[in-house]
Amino acid sequence: MAQCHKFQDLEESGEALVAYINSSQPEKLRRVKDAHQILFDRHVDTKKTVTQILIDVAQIEETAGQRLLDMEEEQKQRDREFSSLEEQLSQLTSKSQITDSELQFLQREFEALINNERDLETLQNEVDEDTTEVIPSAVYVAQLYYLITKIKWEYDTDPSILKGVHYGAELATPINTDKSTQTPDEISDQLWGFVSTEW
Repeated sequence: MAQCHKFQDLEESGEALVAYINSSQPEKLRRVKDAHQILFDRHVDTKKTVTQILIDVAQIEETAGQRLLDMEEEQKQRDREFSSLEEQLSQLTSKSQITDSELQFLQREFEALINNERDLETLQNEVDEDTTEVIPSAVYVAQLYYLITKIKWEYDTDPSILKGVHYGAELATPINTDKSTQTPDEISDQLWGFVSTEW
């Protein structure tokens, strides 16, 4: 029923339109046609403009979306670099603490060496003081014995062996006496036998 009513309204509108066209003058129809053409041209231009705007908007959105993705990737990269730098800083801090500990240990060792060197210098000074008093007199006595006896002793031998050379007027005589096989008097007599009685 409702469809029938709609069809009747459409039929009446069509008849009214045909009656209007038939009653219209050609000049009016031309103006309507021209107006319709202008409207159609504007519609086409508007459609082109809107289409171009939509294309530009889509490109802008695509560019903005890509830029946003790039910025997010850069941010992730920066976060990774920051984490890496934090880890490196942590490692360097640990190494610095180890280095500080080693430096303190070496400082203590150095101070101990300085103290040892001072102790050695003190001992050396004490030895020098003792040797300045003892050695010159021992050297003097050894030189005096050599001048009298003309015997030059070897001091790096076994303590039980007397070893040296007697430099006589004409020839040098080696001395190699085992003290364990002779009495001190015998050794003394043997050595005095080398000494010239001529003055």
